[in-house]
This record gives sequence, structure tokens and C-alpha cells, in this order.
Amino acid sequence: MKNTDSVPLPQQTPEKANKPTHDHEHNHSKAPEESLLKIYWRLWLSLAILMGFLLLTFVLSYELSQSVEIGLMAAAYLLAGYPTLERAFRSIKRGDFFNEFTLMSIATLGAFYIGEYSEGVAVMVFYEIGELFQSLAVNRSKRSIKALLDIRPDSVTVVRNGNHQVIHPSDVAVGETIMVKAGEKIALDGALLTEKATFNTSALTGEFRPATKRAGDAVLAGMINLETVIKMQVSTAFKDSKLSRILSMVQDATARKAPTQLFISRFAKVYTPIVFFLALSVILLPFFFVDTYQFREWLYRGMVFLVIACPCALTVSIPLGYFGGIGLASRHGILVKGANFLDVMTELTTVVSDKTGTLTKGVFKVQEIKTSLDEQEFIDTVAALEKSSTHPIAKAIVEYAHEKTQTHNVERVEEIAGQGLKGIVAGKTVLCGNLKLLQKFNITYPTELERIVDTIVAVGIDNQYVGYLTIADEVKEDALKTVADLKKLGIETIMLSGDKAAVVQKIANQLHISTAYGDLFPEDKVQKVQELKNAGKRIAFVGDGVNDAPVVALADAGIAMGGLGSDATIETADIVIQNDQPSRIVTAIKIGKLTKQVVWQNIILAMGVKIAVMALGAGGVANLWEAVFADVGVALLAILNAYRIQSKTLS
Repeated sequence: MKNTDSVPLPQQTPEKANKPTHDHEHNHSKAPEESLLKIYWRLWLSLAILMGFLLLTFVLSYELSQSVEIGLMAAAYLLAGYPTLERAFRSIKRGDFFNEFTLMSIATLGAFYIGEYSEGVAVMVFYEIGELFQSLAVNRSKRSIKALLDIRPDSVTVVRNGNHQVIHPSDVAVGETIMVKAGEKIALDGALLTEKATFNTSALTGEFRPATKRAGDAVLAGMINLETVIKMQVSTAFKDSKLSRILSMVQDATARKAPTQLFISRFAKVYTPIVFFLALSVILLPFFFVDTYQFREWLYRGMVFLVIACPCALTVSIPLGYFGGIGLASRHGILVKGANFLDVMTELTTVVSDKTGTLTKGVFKVQEIKTSLDEQEFIDTVAALEKSSTHPIAKAIVEYAHEKTQTHNVERVEEIAGQGLKGIVAGKTVLCGNLKLLQKFNITYPTELERIVDTIVAVGIDNQYVGYLTIADEVKEDALKTVADLKKLGIETIMLSGDKAAVVQKIANQLHISTAYGDLFPEDKVQKVQELKNAGKRIAFVGDGVNDAPVVALADAGIAMGGLGSDATIETADIVIQNDQPSRIVTAIKIGKLTKQVVWQNIILAMGVKIAVMALGAGGVANLWEAVFADVGVALLAILNAYRIQSKTLS
């Protein structure tokens, strides 16, 4: 579809550049619905002429002379059919003969040739009306997807030199302070400066429950400030805000076609020339087998065959169904980056999940501290290094130490994937991480540490073990139900984590997950998922950390937890769950199944009706009136069926 004027889409992908023969290169979508009467006056005038002629001829039994009839019908035909005739001419010039425009042009001109003027006009008028409704339906669907998220305000109040200036968000620099009044939408990502504030985050998460933030917490573009005037420091440019990236993802999604769409595009290329030659056979072959053969009669049957054979209902209603699925997912806080991933979600056999921040809240609390140093000195040193990390465990340690920590000079911080941090704190080499980190640097530690079930952060200073902290996490409220619901759908859940095997097994037991692996490096996760894929399983991997990005990319469907998730994982993922609820995985699968069901209903409906009416037309039972109403009617039914997706309520 090229009717994208109302929704600016990105440059064509290579996949999109190979467009099917069926090319809806209409201008219908350029007009808002309220100006249809004004802009499409030629089409409506043509319809008025046709209706007036039919009223005079069939209702009032008033006979017009043949010359007047031909003149009126020719005028009506050109008014309605000029766009289709022009497109047919252009396509023939570039060597593309077999398309719907050529089919309609030949069928209607054939009707004029045999003297069925009003029927030829009717075919063209109702074909154009059908095309108009189809184009409007697709455009409205695209606009509804964009409207779900395009809530960025076009002005923002920035505080400069003590003065308040109202400017466009794109003119605000990173680091500046902006003010947001109660009831206003936040235009930019940043950190809250006000002590406490409450926000409506539904545009980003699909959740209408207010979220409370405190000073220093991240607030994102798209949130609505609910209570008092707040101040925040901008951390990201307007074009790079999370909401801007979300909008880009959703718009890009309409360009990524599902296998069913690609099949229909390829099918249309083969189908159209086949039906053209079948229509030609309907016209010519009876000459050799029918004693009473009359060319006019069989030409008429061939015209009926061509009209009903038009593939519009298939090539319009199917992408419309996928747009509906993407829109429905967006309303549930699920960003699907392409129609193809909706199909993948219907084929899953296994969901592989990370633990921290995915099945657990990722909100850790320091439980216990054991050290040979002064406890205050120990926590100051650890917190100073952990400030360099965004990992939930690091945040827990920094939060615990926040009230009493001293400032230390920190240099050369290095994150060692799946193990922890290394850096220079107050001139000393400090290691903070799991026991593998200490093993990596040949630091000995008490063996009883390996028997601690909770998450442990072991600490080494200048190649000497000095103590540890234990950290506890909570399982998300809907995690147990998610695993149970996936099992009902016949989908196995497997948990992979870099955390200690004992901790991973403890969480797995709580969630009734039979297969779980701990102590994994990022490359180990990749290996496990590759083994599952090699075994023929269709895999979705769900994660949130930077170290999950490689395995998210490897899975058939990579799913990122978008609220707490890292930017790298969100960019790599095929599906982003904005509210971090694992139950939305089940919702995404249900939306995929619903979308595929509606799409195949439309395929069966369209092909069933077309085959039946083509057979009736070839047999002389159906006429051109019945053919055009069947064609337009089945297209509109398919569109209405696709619209059901957008209004569907999921349990």
C-alpha cells in the first residue's frame, strides 16, 4: 500500500521495494473524511448520473435515445473511471499488463463494446467507491496506531536564567531544567528534581495506575504529571527520547510484512495473469464446443469473470488486519516491531526468560553485610564503585548506602559481563560481583559463600577478599500466572540467568518452572537458546539487561521489558513490553492468534465468494451487476472483519 500520506513512514525497506503487482497508488487518503464530497465530486457526479439514468429507465420506464444514453454513460464512465484508466495506461507503458487496473479497464470497456453501457459504468463507479473505502480504512488504521502513542506536546516551559520560556521541545538542550504543570504531558526524558510527584504512565505502559516518582528518578516523555508543578532535568534530546523511539518503532512496524502478506503479494502476481487468461478462455474456447456460440454472450461472461476476479479484497484487508493487531498490542502496552512477529508469536513452543527484572521485580534490598573491614568503610567503597552501574543490584547497594556514604574518587571502571565491576576506588583496585569474578582474578574466599542461597555480591580489594553483601529480590505478582497460562497454551517456560544456580532454582520452584539454569555468562545463554533452536523449537526470549541483547537478537521473537530494560535490549528486541509485566507475553500471543485468525477468515471469505461468482459468471448465471456488488461487498466485509481486531477486548 502506498496510501501513507497521513502517517509519515520511513524509507522503503528492500522488502517493501519489491512491491506486488497490486499497487494501490491512489490519492484517496490525502483527503480527510469530512471533505470527501468536495474532493471526489467527479465520482459522486458519476454516481448521480448513473442513478438518475436507472431511475428514468427502470423505475419511470422513460426511454432515452441511444445517442443520449451513450453520451450520458460515456460521461459518467470517464468521470468515475479516469483514475483507473490512467493507472492502467501507465502500468501497461512500463510493461506491467496484469494488474487490477487493467482487469477493470478491459472488463468495463468490453461492457461498452457489447452495448451494456450502464453496467460498465456501474462496475467502474462501485469499484472506485470500494477502492475509496479500502484506502480510507487502511489510513484510518495507520492513524489509529500512531495516535495511540503520538502524544508528544509541541511546547515546553524551560527555566533559563531564572526566567520561564515556552519553546518547542526540540530546542531544549540536554542538562536544562524544564517545568511541567499539573495535567501537562512531559515532552522530554529526564530526572525528577522535585522531591515527589505522581504520573499517569498509560501512554507508555498501557497501565492506568498512577506511578509515584521521587527526586532523582527517571521520568519519560509521554507521562502526564498528575498533582503539582514539578521540575526536571532533561537527560535526552527530543528526537532521542524513549517515546520518540517508540513512535519510530511503531511506524516502522507497518513496513515489515508477515509471511501471510508476502504470500498474498506473490500470489497476486501469479493469480492476476491466470484469471486474465481464464477469462480469455471463457470467451474463446466455447467457439469450439458450443453449437450456438455467440461472441457477445461469451464476451459478457468473460467480463463478469474479470470483474469478480479483482484481488482487492485480499491485498487490502490482509495488511489492514495486521495493522489492527499492531494497534491492539500498542493499546496493551506491547510494541510489536513488525507484522511478521505477530505471526511468530502464534508458532512459539518455548518461552525462554531471564530472571532479574523479567520474572522478578529487579528491586533489590540489601539483606546482610559481612566484612573484615569497618562496615562503614566497606559500604562506602562498594557503593562508590556500584554508582557506575545501572544494574538493579548496583542500585540497591547505592540506595542502601545513600544516607551515610562518603565521596570517593573512582577511576577506570570496567563492567565484566555476567560477573560484576572492576575499578579504582580511592587508589585501590576494587572488585564487586559474583564469585566467578573473584575466581577470574584468582582471589580466594571462604567456601561457605558458595552455599548461600540469596544473591551475593562478593568484594575484593587489592587482590584480597574483604567481605560480601546479600541481596534479595521479589517475584513479580503476575509471574506465576504467566507460567501457568503459557503451559495451558502448550508453551514451555525455561529460565536462564547469570545469577547463582541456587537462587535461580529457588525462583524456578516458586514459579513451577521445571527447567532453569544459573551461573550463565551471556555467551552461555546464547548457546542454550541455540541448542533449543537446533532441536526444532520456536523460541521467544524475554530479557531486560544489556547482556541479554545478543540472545534477544538470536531468538525467533526477542522480547524486551521496556520499563526497566536497557536501551540496547529494547533496540534489539522484536517486541517491547512497556509495563514490564510478564503476563503481557501471553497477551501478545493471544493478539497474534486473533490477528492470524481474522486474516485467514478474510482469505477464505474472499476466495470462496470469488470462486463461486466466477463459476456463476462463466456459466452465464451471474451478471456484471452481481459481480461488482460481490467484489465490493466481499472487500467491505473483509475490512469490517479486520476492524474487529482493533476493538477487541482481551481477557
